[in-house]
Amino acid sequence: MHVAVYLPLIVPALAALAARPLADRLPPAAATWLLTASGLALALTSSAVLGMLALSALVRIPAVAALAHLSRPAIASGAVSLPVALAAGGLFAAAAVAAGGAVWRRGRAIMAAHRHASSLPGAGQVVVTEDAAADAYTVPGWPCRIVITQGMLHALSAGERDVLLAHERSHAQRSHYLFTSAARLAAAANPLLRPVAAQVGYAVERWADEQAAAQAGDRPLAARAIARAALATSAAAPRRRSAMAALGLITQEGKRSRGGEHRPGGAAAGRGELRRAGPVPRRVAALLAPPPRLPLLLLAAAIVLVAASGASALDAARDFHQLIELAQGPTG
Repeated sequence: MHVAVYLPLIVPALAALAARPLADRLPPAAATWLLTASGLALALTSSAVLGMLALSALVRIPAVAALAHLSRPAIASGAVSLPVALAAGGLFAAAAVAAGGAVWRRGRAIMAAHRHASSLPGAGQVVVTEDAAADAYTVPGWPCRIVITQGMLHALSAGERDVLLAHERSHAQRSHYLFTSAARLAAAANPLLRPVAAQVGYAVERWADEQAAAQAGDRPLAARAIARAALATSAAAPRRRSAMAALGLITQEGKRSRGGEHRPGGAAAGRGELRRAGPVPRRVAALLAPPPRLPLLLLAAAIVLVAASGASALDAARDFHQLIELAQGPTG
């Protein structure tokens, strides 16, 4: 196999480094689609390459070679080194187990979220609870439901409440949990993609922010609503379904993180400070700036890199197929 076979194993690390710049510079909807699709494609291609490398070790086993009528000298001369093939086999098995477990847990959590959404009182999409702790989140279901506490309503002005509702309705209408679920499944199969999954979570929040700001027609108002909702949520830990929240199935407005998460003044921070800031200051700063434009060159570069990874995986599959055909030939 050519050395290019290892490209799909390297590109996920590059994607992890590029994920945050892409999430910051691309329009949120484009960033969400690009990062999610890229994560899935890179998880698939890296797993496929690991599987092919593992097969090159499997076909060296005398019993397997004899069963498939393969020439062991031909296989040994054309395949990768045995230690590399064995290491790839171990990584492939670990990826398969992790991805299978993630699919199982994710499926159960989505069904639990649907049951929770169905059990919420009333027939409307928005449910207001008497909880004094400020909280607002969207619960996946058919249809999705939006939960807002009295504590959150009291913490916001009338205009800020409208922004909050528009934000949560964006999550519900566009089923943002599907993007975060897909990205987390990719990260389960390939842990190098965890930063990509994290930025997908950020991108869907920005997507909802931008749609709320567009509906309100007031970007500073939207920025204030995001900052105040985060401050209110951080004041007292709200009660919510912990299993679904841990799996990222509940999309909520206020989130804790390091780096001055709840300082509204972070919106005015310089580039260096903003790079170290948490998601909420980044979201507030983005809302106080003009809406992002689509940088076609950056988008094209990201797509080309992912496509090159896929092409390398296909080339590796072709090489492996040719190796098997050669080993099955009359001279094998």
